[in-house]
Formats: sequence, C-alpha cells, structure tokens
Amino acid sequence: MITLSSQLDNYLRIRRGLGFALRTEERMLRRFIGFVSSEGSELLERDHFARWMKNFGSAGQHTWYRRLGVVRLFATWLQANDSRHQIPPADLVPSRKRRPKPFIYTTAQIVRILEQAAKLPSTNGIRRLTYPTLFGLIAVTGLRISEALSLDSTDIDFDERVVVVRKGKSGEQRIIPICESTSLKLKNYARERDRLCEGKTTPFFVDDHGRRISDCAARYNFASVTEAVGLRQRKRYQPHGVGPRIHDLRHTFAVQTMIGWYRRGLDPDKEMIKLITILGHESMTHTYWYMEAIPELLDLASQKAELSLQRETFP
Repeated sequence: MITLSSQLDNYLRIRRGLGFALRTEERMLRRFIGFVSSEGSELLERDHFARWMKNFGSAGQHTWYRRLGVVRLFATWLQANDSRHQIPPADLVPSRKRRPKPFIYTTAQIVRILEQAAKLPSTNGIRRLTYPTLFGLIAVTGLRISEALSLDSTDIDFDERVVVVRKGKSGEQRIIPICESTSLKLKNYARERDRLCEGKTTPFFVDDHGRRISDCAARYNFASVTEAVGLRQRKRYQPHGVGPRIHDLRHTFAVQTMIGWYRRGLDPDKEMIKLITILGHESMTHTYWYMEAIPELLDLASQKAELSLQRETFP
C-alpha cells in the first residue's frame, strides 16, 4: 500500500503545479498524517480529525475550521484514488469567524520590541538591522506585513519621503508619506544593508543571505522578540506562542492616529479619509470598526458627539 506520506507528496506536487504555494497547508497536513500514522493506520477514517483535535493542543474555533477544510480537500483527493479512505464530516467544526480584539501597544512596549529585535543573532549583522527597521516601519505607517515584505529598494523615495506600496491587499497601488526621521532610518538601513551584502539588493528587507524575508520568518522573529520582552506566552504546541501579533502594530498605528485627532481637536470625519487611504482599506467600515473595538476611542467619540449636541441645543 502506498503510504499517506508519499500520497501527500503527490498531492502537493499536483496542486503546486496549478500555482498554489501551500506552505502552511503542507506543515499542517504533515502533522495530521503523522498523527494518523502514529495510530497504525494508512487509511483515513472519519474520526481521525476529531481525535487529532483532542491531541493536537489548543487553537481557536476558526483555526480548526480552516484546518478541517484543508484536511477534507486532501481526503477527497485520497478517496478519488482509493474509495477506502473516508472524509471527515463538514459540520465537525462550526464556522464562526470573528475579528480578534486588537492588542494596542504602548509606546514603551514598541521601544522594547525594537531594542530586543536589534539583539537578534546574526551571522553578518543584517538580521539585527532588518527586523527593528521592519517592525518600526509597520508601527509608524500601519503597513500590512505582506506589504512591507514585498517592498523593493526602488519603492522608497528618501528625498520625497514616501513609500510606494505596489502590492496592496486590494491589488491597488498607494503612496504613504513618512516623516523625516523615518526616512533617515530607512536610508541608513539601506546603506548598511548594501554594504553588508556587498551590493544593492532588489528587495528592501533582506535576511543574512541577502534574500527577501518570508512571511513565516518575520512572524517567527516577531514572536521570539515579544516572548523575550514578556509580551508573549510560549505554548508547548504552538512554537510561535500566544500573545500580541505583528498585525497589532498596524492596529496600534490606526488607533493612536484616531486618538490623536480627538486630543488635538480635529474633526475625525474629515481626517478619516486620510487614514482609510493610508491603511488601504476597501471600505470605511473597516476603519470605523476601531471605534467599536477600542473603548477609549468609543468614549472619545461619545464625548465629542455629546458636546456637539449641547452646542446645537444651547448655541
């Protein structure tokens, strides 16, 4: 009988031939079939996924729902080649996708993260330069991690002080202004990066070998740094631990920007379009969501609305 492992190799090769990357899916499926094989079976049973859930460790419901979808797709392919394989039931994990509550970093916490990132081990010094610069750029611009990692050296104009995002989530290009100090830090990083790499690189953020940083590497290093400064709790079954995410730097930028409007007496309705453009949101509802998610913002908005009502009632 052909082993599940070899059948997974064939499955991945076929799907990658169709253009799918499947890096995360491969790691998850190899863990799953490893569990199945540990039970002494080379045939997939309906209850294998349920038993794997009990032994794998803790995870959110939506995460298990996505994992179930990946396993069911693989099981369907297996069954098409061998009818003895069984497919886990679709309703085993109910779908209930909810936006996680954002973690809002304090300025002191962000400083600690950047200082710790500058201590990361590096064979030639690039790594300890790259990650504080990467995390810092996200913190002051609200870039998505995928957008920051896709930046090329030509996408940053140090003189005009702008970052050009060519590969946004919606596929549309946008230009993000940066302050003079941010531009200077990026320029200094680029100079040191090119010196250590012995030549200008195409990707802006690179690893010790001069290659573009992968999403997985960025998240792993961020998890390592936040764990070291006490913001993230390490778990046995979750190598990246549990705690604030790198995406929360984007949330923090958005929230602190909005809070700043209220404290400076600016009109949030007039300022909102600027933030929507900078964040690259397709709908203003995605930006206004912060009002509901952050109690301080909701309180400031309520105070402003109450003050406006008083002025209209008692001019």
